[in-house]
Amino acid sequence: MMIKRNIALVLLLLNLFIAFLGIGLVIPVLPTIMNELELSGKMVGYLVSAFAFAQLLLSPIAGRWVDKYGRKPMIVLGLLLFSFSELLFGLGKNVEVLFISRILGGISAAFIMPAVTAFIADITTNDNRAKAMGYMSAAISTGFIVGPGIGGFLASVGTRVPFFAAAALGLVAAILSFVALKEPKRHTQALVKEKTKGFKKIFQPLFFIPFIIIFISTFGLAAFDSFFSLYVDHKFGFTPKDIAIIITGAGLVGAIAQIILFDFLTRKWGEIKLIRYSFIVSAVLVYLITTVSTYFFILLATIFVFIGFDLMRPAVTTYLTKVAGNQQGFVSGMNSMFTSVGNVIGPMIGGFLFDIDVDYPYFFAAIMLIIGMFITFPWKAPTAEEYQEIQKETT
Repeated sequence: MMIKRNIALVLLLLNLFIAFLGIGLVIPVLPTIMNELELSGKMVGYLVSAFAFAQLLLSPIAGRWVDKYGRKPMIVLGLLLFSFSELLFGLGKNVEVLFISRILGGISAAFIMPAVTAFIADITTNDNRAKAMGYMSAAISTGFIVGPGIGGFLASVGTRVPFFAAAALGLVAAILSFVALKEPKRHTQALVKEKTKGFKKIFQPLFFIPFIIIFISTFGLAAFDSFFSLYVDHKFGFTPKDIAIIITGAGLVGAIAQIILFDFLTRKWGEIKLIRYSFIVSAVLVYLITTVSTYFFILLATIFVFIGFDLMRPAVTTYLTKVAGNQQGFVSGMNSMFTSVGNVIGPMIGGFLFDIDVDYPYFFAAIMLIIGMFITFPWKAPTAEEYQEIQKETT
C-alpha cells in the first residue's frame, strides 16, 4: 500500500512539474510573439490577466467538482486543457486566439491545483503531509524556474517550438495520469460540518483566517515579484543577466528549502508559528531591499524573501488539508481562488505605486506582510480535545 502511495505521489509531483515547466517554457518567447503580432504592452498585460481571471472564476466551482466527480478525472481533464491551450497559443496568429488560449490555460490551472492538493491530502496522514506539501511546492517552483531556460533553448529552433513542447508535455502527463493514477480513498471525517453550504463556509473560523493569509501572502509576493526586474533595472541598472541570476538563484534556494526545511520546521513550530515567522522575515527583508544598493546584499535579501514565501504557502496548505477532512476539494479550490485574487490585484496596485515611486510597491508589500503577521496572533489550531469532539460529531 505504501509503495502504491509513493508511486502516486511521485506521479502527482511529476504532473505539477511538467505543467509549470510548460508555463515557464513560454516566458522567453513572449516578447517575440508580442513583436510578431504588434501587440502593445497593455495587451500583453491583459493576456496575463486573462489566465488569472479564468483561474479565479473557475477555482471555487472546480473545487466542488473535485469533491463531486473525483480527483483523477479533474487532473486528467485539466492536463488535457493545458495541452490544448499551449497548442492553440503556438498556432495562434491573432490576438483573439491567444486570449482563448490563455483563458483555457487558466481553467486548466483551476482544475489541476485543487485536484492534486486534494489527492495528496487523501494519500497522506497528518504526520507525513507537511513533507508531501513541501515536495509539491518545490515541484511547482522547480518547474517554473527551469522552464524559461529550456524555453530559451527551444526558441533558438523556432519561436513557436516552446508552445508545442509544452503541449506535448501536458499530453504525456495526462496519459500517465489516466493510466497510472487510481482514485484515492477519501477522508470521511471533517473538522467542519457540511451543513454549511457554498461560500458561507469561507467565514467559518477554521477556514477564514487561513484564506485571508493566502490572499495577503500572494498579494505581497505578487507586488514584490512582478516589479522586481523593473525595480532593480530602474534603481540600480542591473542587466538582464544580473536579474536572471538573482531570480533563478533565489527560486532554486527556495525550492531546496522547501524540501529540506519545511517538514522539520512544521514539526518544530507547527504551521501557524512557521507562517508567523515567515511573515516577519519576509516583511523585514522586503523593506531592506529598498535600503541596500550592492548586488550581493540584494541577492542575499531576495533569496531569504523567496525562502519566507516558499515556506509560508505550503504551511497554509498543509494546515487547511488537516482541518478540511472530507471537504478537501472545496478547501483546495478556495485556496486557488484566493491565490488568484492576490495575483490579480497585487500587480495592479504595484504598477500604480511604481509609477509614483519605484520604492512604493516594496513599502506597500512590507506593510501587507506585517498586517498578515498580526492576523496570525488570534489564529489558534484546534486542540486535541476539540479535534476529537468534532470528529465524534461527524462520524
